[in-house]
Amino acid sequence: MSEASAVEARAATGATGPSQPPLLEVVDVSGGYGPYRALFGVSLAVTPGSALAVLGPNGAGKTTLARVVSGLVRPTSGRIRFEGEDVTGERAWRLARRGVRHAPEGRSVFASLTVEENLVLELGVAAGRAGTADAVARAYELFPRLADRRRQLAGTLSGGEQRMLTLAPVLACSPRLLVVDELSLGLAPVLLDQVYATLRHVREAGTTMLVIEQRVGHALGIADHVVVLDKGRVAFDGPAQHLDPSTIVATGRASPDSGG
Repeated sequence: MSEASAVEARAATGATGPSQPPLLEVVDVSGGYGPYRALFGVSLAVTPGSALAVLGPNGAGKTTLARVVSGLVRPTSGRIRFEGEDVTGERAWRLARRGVRHAPEGRSVFASLTVEENLVLELGVAAGRAGTADAVARAYELFPRLADRRRQLAGTLSGGEQRMLTLAPVLACSPRLLVVDELSLGLAPVLLDQVYATLRHVREAGTTMLVIEQRVGHALGIADHVVVLDKGRVAFDGPAQHLDPSTIVATGRASPDSGG
């Protein structure tokens, strides 16, 4: 059986129940940036309501995979399917309309605007004028720390708080598929724990997740299924409980939660 066929067969018996069709399928996808190729025949599937963690070191292709799934990077070969429909090469804004929301690595805020002005600006586009107030209230419910700082300029927030401000409008719109790229970057342990607690809450409400992460413990704490990338290829694909964190740390494929 080919890798693509194996993924499709596995997806049909995903973590959320037998014979449940996947929400997202990545089938034999390769891609990169210009002459640089970052992914080599990657296949995976995510069933509705589940969380798939993608682990691996820097340079393994994790962020490229997130961008391909979100429509920010067009694959050079392979297929992307969402709800059974081929969406390969579909633009990011069209995928966003389908409910695919991407929380990129790092933090991107308007430093000269307040926390609330940032949220209104982001959510005004995603939720529309009629839904903006409710969406902002939802963002504050998810991240009470931001509510306490609603009138503070975003540029004066800590790095972790800016990361929360980047993530809040994505979560507040109740995405069908949430693609989260490297939440742990630049976050102090206490803030990282808070952000992952919020992710678990959103996931329990039914949001399907593709979580790109280096910190093994946090990723395994939320994931049903794990894919490990190594130099742009799938090195492991299986249930989270079958993955030994010490093994992937020892092989250099991911980072422990302590230190670094």
